[in-house]
Amino acid sequence: MKEVEAVKNHDTIKLISFLLERHSGRQMRDVWEIGLNLALRISDLLAIRFSDIEDDTLTIRERKTGKLARIKLNSKTRDRIEAIRAEHTDHVYLFQSYRSPGMQHKPPKPLTRRAVTKAFSLIGEEVNIVLGTHSMRKTRGYLLYQQCKDLGRVMRMLRHHSEAVTLRYIGITQQQVDQDFLSLEI
Repeated sequence: MKEVEAVKNHDTIKLISFLLERHSGRQMRDVWEIGLNLALRISDLLAIRFSDIEDDTLTIRERKTGKLARIKLNSKTRDRIEAIRAEHTDHVYLFQSYRSPGMQHKPPKPLTRRAVTKAFSLIGEEVNIVLGTHSMRKTRGYLLYQQCKDLGRVMRMLRHHSEAVTLRYIGITQQQVDQDFLSLEI
């Protein structure tokens, strides 16, 4: 299995949003766009309940690490979440699976990782990127690093303990680090 990539170009990010909505619907586009803004692992993103959101803050306990994550929601994310909540007033999960009429009496469940992986993979093939559920988290980390060049800040956002992991994670190679040393003369 290939390692998924960060999307490093804003136009490609917008194209992916467009294609996800066209091929898989608004909900999958919302997963992509909100996922980009929250930089959570897919298991945590899909498990978000509306009750986890209070005003402009999302508070969850990460499943993988057990760490408490408190994330301030930017206006784009808040607006999209409120639109989803207004459209689906009976939903428990932010990305709740739409159920067939015969399943109405079963407890609600979020979208599956498998469904998101399939949708993202198909779009990745179309735009020639190894796209997966982790691409959202990697993309946010990469773009933050490009904006601020502060690896510690990116590590805190992703809740990583190692600079090496974060560099590899966001796709910063030794070749790029070497080029930074060559291009900046003091």
